[in-house]
Amino acid sequence: MSVAFRRESDEEHKEPKFELPLPSGPNMVTARGLALIEAKEAELQAAIAAGGEEEALEVLKRELRYWNTRRTTAQIAPAPEEGVVGIGSRVRIKMNGKARVIDLVGHDEADPSADRLSFQAPLAHALIGAEEGEKVDFGGKTEAIEIVAVETIPD
Repeated sequence: MSVAFRRESDEEHKEPKFELPLPSGPNMVTARGLALIEAKEAELQAAIAAGGEEEALEVLKRELRYWNTRRTTAQIAPAPEEGVVGIGSRVRIKMNGKARVIDLVGHDEADPSADRLSFQAPLAHALIGAEEGEKVDFGGKTEAIEIVAVETIPD
């Protein structure tokens, strides 16, 4: 007998909806990053409260669970030492003869197109712990990056 004659709904044949994957490792954030997470939660709660189609609401609820988890696991990174690169640092570097300014932030705050890199990114890994004036290895090259200046990201 054909499945079309036996099933009562399409629900049993839909792909399962898994939770949104969480990045591995600690959820280190800047104060700005925590504020962005809280704002996203509030936005989603308002959208859910406004109602709508059940399927759209389920998508919003799933996303809200993700952001709730990110907020509850968030740890504000301690301020880095002066002149030392850490989470919350704005770093001026020279790489391949080009100057660049990078902000090191938490995963959810990262935006590579705006030079806001997650502390888990390979370039960030190379920079963390380095001091102003130091040269660090990157991409298999010795002393590939020069740390020109390190400061705290302004609010």
